[in-house]
Amino acid sequence: MKSFPIPVVGIGPGSQVEDEELSYMSMPQGMQTYHSPILPELEVISSLKAAHSVLHAIHQAVVQVAAGAQPMSVDLSQLDVANLQLVNQVLGEGEVSARVEAQYSIRIQESVFTGVWRTVISDGVQVISDHIDIGRIPPVLTLAALQGAKPLDNAVLHIPEVLPPGVMNAPSIITELNDKIATWQVGMPAHVINLTLLPLSEEDVGFLEQQLAGGSVLILSRGYGNCRILSTIIPNCWRVVYYNSSDSLLLNTIEIIDIPEVACAAQEDLEDSSERLAEVLVWMEGE
Repeated sequence: MKSFPIPVVGIGPGSQVEDEELSYMSMPQGMQTYHSPILPELEVISSLKAAHSVLHAIHQAVVQVAAGAQPMSVDLSQLDVANLQLVNQVLGEGEVSARVEAQYSIRIQESVFTGVWRTVISDGVQVISDHIDIGRIPPVLTLAALQGAKPLDNAVLHIPEVLPPGVMNAPSIITELNDKIATWQVGMPAHVINLTLLPLSEEDVGFLEQQLAGGSVLILSRGYGNCRILSTIIPNCWRVVYYNSSDSLLLNTIEIIDIPEVACAAQEDLEDSSERLAEVLVWMEGE
C-alpha cells in the first residue's frame, strides 16, 4: 500500500456534531504567507529533467488558466522518487487543504502557488490518481459534494411536528433554506445565513447541525485566522465557520453556493502564481 504522498490536515470519524456541545476540530494556527522554496544545489536540480518538464507544464497551465482558460491538470504518476521530491519541494504547502471520504478517498493540498493544487485519489489500497489541478478549486471537490448529498429533486429539510426541547428559531431558518435551495442555480451569488447574528439557542444550532450533517467534503482554509468549510447532505449547501488565530469562533454561517468563495483562488492569485513560478523556474535553470 502506498503511503499518502502529501501531508493534509486529517479528519476522521466524529467530525460531524453529535453531542449537545458543538466541538469543532483544532485548526492550524498563524497566517500562511509565501516563502521561496528551499531547493537542492543547482547541480542536483539540473539532472532532474522530468521534474523540470512537469514544472514547466504546470506553469504553462497556470498562464492559460490565469488568462481565462478552463481548469487544467498535470499528471505526476510517472515521476520517480527523486523527480517527485523536487516537484514537492518547489510546490510546498499553501493555505487550503481538503479531504473527501466517499467511494474513493481524496486528499487535496494547495501549493504555495495559489490556484495550484495537489490532488491524490486512492481506493484505500493504492493510489489511483496523483496530479496537479490548476484553477480556482479542484473540480473534484464540487462534484464530490454533490455526489455526497441528497438528489437535487429530493433536497428538502423536514421540520418535525414535535421539536426537541430548547429549539425555537431553527424552523424558520430551515424554511428559508428550503426556499433558497429550490431556486438557487449555478452562477447566482451565494445566499448566506449568518447564524452568529441571529437569536439562536445552543439547541437551535445543534438542531441545524443535525439536520445538515452527512456531507462528504471538508475544506480547511488558513489565512487571517482559520476557516472550516463542510459540505452538507443538501446539494449546494455548505457550513462555513470562521475562527481567529486563537481558535475562537468569529462567524458561523450557512452558504447556498456550489463552492464557497473563501475556498477558491482568485483570478489575481493565479496571475501572481504565474509570475512567482516563472521566477523559480528561471532560477532552477541558472538563467
